[in-house]
Amino acid sequence: MTAEKDGRRSAWERGWVLWTSSAVLLTVVVLLVVVGVGLARPVMPARPGDAVPAGLNRATADLLGVSPTPTDPVAAPRYRLTDQHGHVVDAASLRGRVVVLTFNDDRCLDQCAMLASDIVAADHDLTAAARAHIVFVSINANPYYAKPVDVKTWSDRHGLDALPNWIFLTGTPARLAATARAYGVPIQLDPKTRSVSHGSQIFIIDGRGRIVEQAAFGAESADTVPFGHGLAALANDALPARRRGHVGGTGLSTVVPGGTDLGDTPDPVTGPALIGTTTSSAVTRGRYTVIDFWSSTCTACGIQLPDDQAEARALGNSVAFLGVDVGDDPATGRAAVTRSHVTFATLRDPGGAEAARFRVSELPYTVILSPTGTVLVRHPGLFTTEELDYVLHSMDGSLRPGN
Repeated sequence: MTAEKDGRRSAWERGWVLWTSSAVLLTVVVLLVVVGVGLARPVMPARPGDAVPAGLNRATADLLGVSPTPTDPVAAPRYRLTDQHGHVVDAASLRGRVVVLTFNDDRCLDQCAMLASDIVAADHDLTAAARAHIVFVSINANPYYAKPVDVKTWSDRHGLDALPNWIFLTGTPARLAATARAYGVPIQLDPKTRSVSHGSQIFIIDGRGRIVEQAAFGAESADTVPFGHGLAALANDALPARRRGHVGGTGLSTVVPGGTDLGDTPDPVTGPALIGTTTSSAVTRGRYTVIDFWSSTCTACGIQLPDDQAEARALGNSVAFLGVDVGDDPATGRAAVTRSHVTFATLRDPGGAEAARFRVSELPYTVILSPTGTVLVRHPGLFTTEELDYVLHSMDGSLRPGN
């Protein structure tokens, strides 16, 4: 097992990062059927250099994984699918409006749920006049649940169907696969669990049906306020000048205090207390600190939390454990820790600001700090009790016996 070093990647690399649904994290995939991965995909010639799109600063552009702006936008592939209300929608019917296009798993409860929050925030940051000419479109990446009721249920659950400019499209498995392939969005299917993992591309398509910007979700976990602001800015910039409006919200500051890479000593993790009274990791200085970023919508987190609780119980006060609940409201977060019998201090990160600062790429995500607050380990995904125990005792052999 190795600790992760999250070095800065190029915008192009960030644009093609795959993120994984929690159901896949729980399964050893024996057979993966790959669909939607083909050579036929829109390729945008990049402008020399890596200029930041108008309306974004460098930090916000990095958060969105914005690819280099094309000098010659290409035509977006066409599609003809069915929306969450059973209406047929084709790409031509959306001409004249800016389309923010994503691919989304209608059974996903983790990163897709965070993206839903970002779309709601982006829509809120647009002026009413601009919003009338911008539509957020998602195409179903899960062929196992391809009925309109499936995408309608997901939209309702995450508050998206309340947006008049939200469209969640689905269709036959063959048509969904063809659309993903046309856009170059990789999708992996696990027939055993009927779950998927898929590409995180975000396509900004102008009113003439051309891809003018490409971004990504999942390269760095989204901080809702700046991510929504950045997404709104990309869509607003794709409008004709006469229709653009002021974009609300704020982007990330250019300089984020305290690095979070291995060897850095970041500013303390802070947030309102969910369990106990602790509101900052500063109180755990002097001990090794295990920070577990999680969410109630993450199935794998339901395994991670009890494992962390078992290790915390075994090690006693020699190691501090701190949970960070990303994106939940207080009642939902408390219900999740009650189910997992968690008693260690847990903070709330309702907007994902702390997760974004630590560039959390998936949930659960474990960070281990030294007694002086230095980042020693960054570990995406499940971290079993045995693995965690081994790492901690490798750092300090004087720790009391664990599991």
